[in-house]
Amino acid sequence: MRPVRAARGLVPVALSVPGAAWAHTLGTGASVGWTWDTWITVPLALSGLVATIGWARLLARSGQGASGLRRRGLCFLAGWLVLAGALVSPLHEAGERSFAMHMAEHELLMLVAAPLLVVSRPLAVMLWAFPLPLRRVLGGAGAAKPVTAIWRALTAPILATALQAAALWLWHMPLLFDIALADAGWHAVQHVSFLASALLFWTAMLRGHDTAQRGTAILCLFATAMISGALGALMALSASPWYTGYSELGMAPFGLTPAEDQQVAGLLMWVPGGLVHAAAAVLLMRALLQDRSPGTLAYAD
Repeated sequence: MRPVRAARGLVPVALSVPGAAWAHTLGTGASVGWTWDTWITVPLALSGLVATIGWARLLARSGQGASGLRRRGLCFLAGWLVLAGALVSPLHEAGERSFAMHMAEHELLMLVAAPLLVVSRPLAVMLWAFPLPLRRVLGGAGAAKPVTAIWRALTAPILATALQAAALWLWHMPLLFDIALADAGWHAVQHVSFLASALLFWTAMLRGHDTAQRGTAILCLFATAMISGALGALMALSASPWYTGYSELGMAPFGLTPAEDQQVAGLLMWVPGGLVHAAAAVLLMRALLQDRSPGTLAYAD
């Protein structure tokens, strides 16, 4: 019956995320607030400023043919806001007391912010924020053969899938997870590895592919749904908490025990994570089928 009660715990968690009900207190009375750590806020502010300047300059030069550029800008803005919300809002601090909140933060980073940022393709646009001489230097460095070769390797579907799976499973090992909970520096490394691996993964999944590569991406998405779902299922079905850092806190928010809080976290990884990856795979499969013309099918027969 524990997973059932844990599933019920999703309701107050889901209701609390968009609002400010837990912006000051969690269910246990512990206060939480916004995170203004300069190691988080300064990179966020700089990336937002550079992107804004770059998009503004390109839009001014594009005239009426800028609808695609605007859509990409809106995707970047949405992804940036989700990223900032996950890392700066009370959700971040609440994640230090609740594994379910911690998992919600990670899911926002990897399943929402990362694909939105990838779809926006911001790097080339952000170059336009810099003066022309610096823009040429940065563009030339990015186009250098060693850099492009490394980038192609890291964003190959199979390797990108393996890197994200490794980040998920390794960081959720009790030893490493407790280290991240106890040390702010390692906690930052954990977040960076989750976000970086997700950006590589979604770049591999969403960029233009030929037929064979798209088929590989579809298989990788289904494989990722199973890999992350298996980890989430293990958490959701576990009768005891895995992580000392959370179990020592005693009663978790919303009246859940640490074990039930972990079960809610597992459900968050298992269900939404699996649905997002499976949905992306179905959309890619649909695009693959639409790209195959009747002439190609006839030739194949």
